Amino acid sequence: MPRRSYAHYCAAARALDAVGERWTLLIVRELLAGPRRYTDLHADLPGVSTDVLAARLKEMERDGLVERRRLPVGAHVYALTPRGQGLAPVLTALARWGADLLGDRGPTDALRAHWFALPLLEHIGTATAGLAGTVEVHLDEGTFHLEVGADPHAPAPARKDPAPTVPAARLAMDTATATDLAGRRVSFAEAVGQGRVSVEGAGPLADALRGVTAGA
Repeated sequence: MPRRSYAHYCAAARALDAVGERWTLLIVRELLAGPRRYTDLHADLPGVSTDVLAARLKEMERDGLVERRRLPVGAHVYALTPRGQGLAPVLTALARWGADLLGDRGPTDALRAHWFALPLLEHIGTATAGLAGTVEVHLDEGTFHLEVGADPHAPAPARKDPAPTVPAARLAMDTATATDLAGRRVSFAEAVGQGRVSVEGAGPLADALRGVTAGA
């Protein structure tokens, strides 16, 4: 089926021709956390039908946004290409713009912990400027980890699973706090000071997240 086009000679319109279909950018959001199997993508995109997900993945492959890889065990995963990874700042900007639209969570609103990864990465990156390491984040809905101080153009600055090794810091917060941080209704330092975010770990990165200055 041919894809609809705005037929505007404009970079924004061309971009929307490529990624403006329903679910496309949310598939990118999921794949920013690393390669995923089709079944995992479907599980973390509540509401998408199998037909639509398959169609979108085929379109994204055709457009050079994702590639299908075969694992040694015989299964296949989908992964972002460098062009697909280039959409990370677009999603970050959209999340920042849409943060004040979150409001209260509705009774039918789906939620996955790692959906907070991009806004939290901004907060944590600001609090730990110049430092690098792995930060594990615990919410009621699940655990994910972030690579702080990594090359912003590197793939998967956030992963939806616990850290594979001992992280430099562990954070724990409830969903309301994560939502307030995403909506910039509270700063990270304020959330820590109010006891809404707990920080565990030793070393410069954990100290920076606690607000402990060098030499203090």
